[in-house]
Amino acid sequence: MIIQWFGNSCFRVDSKNKIIAINPYPESTTGLKSPRFKSDILLIPYQQENDKNKSSIMGEPLTLEGPGEIETKGIFIEGIAQKSNTIYLIKSEGVTLCHLGNLENKDLKEELLEKVANVDILLIPVGGYGTINYEEAIFLINQIEPKIIIPMHYALPNLKIKLDSLDKFLKAISKKAETLDKLVIRKNNLPGETKLIVLNKQ
Repeated sequence: MIIQWFGNSCFRVDSKNKIIAINPYPESTTGLKSPRFKSDILLIPYQQENDKNKSSIMGEPLTLEGPGEIETKGIFIEGIAQKSNTIYLIKSEGVTLCHLGNLENKDLKEELLEKVANVDILLIPVGGYGTINYEEAIFLINQIEPKIIIPMHYALPNLKIKLDSLDKFLKAISKKAETLDKLVIRKNNLPGETKLIVLNKQ
């Protein structure tokens, strides 16, 4: 599995010869150049028109907007409703990835928390202003206990949305971060202790 970050909460996940695009964004509302790549699966977690930019994703992807399920070629995706947001669980190659979308509240219902507990990779917003902030993110991380944490949705140069900086999260979590252009991960090299990965924007 290969994971790349395109800013905000947009990711590209390559697994089993399939490309999954998660939450592409429009340049008009973000100030960031829209991610543009071909995908086989497209996930839209947040039911707000400004957050959708499906036209930047090329090809004819199988699209899931909001809650639901997709199963194809050994990849299983479950979209779980959380108010107006959708949390996505992606299971492939023996690895479980959780994208929390634009999560607005750190207090998850017990049955939802059970579903996301102990996931291998957690993609979590940390910038506040419409999503959880860095303190709420740390609270959730301590509950979920993932093997790998990847922060998303934080301040970037030219971003029109006012978000907290990544530094606030890094200082508060007191965990040394490893910075990568992309994360290449397999089931047999998942860390034994929780690891913090910061991905460079593509």
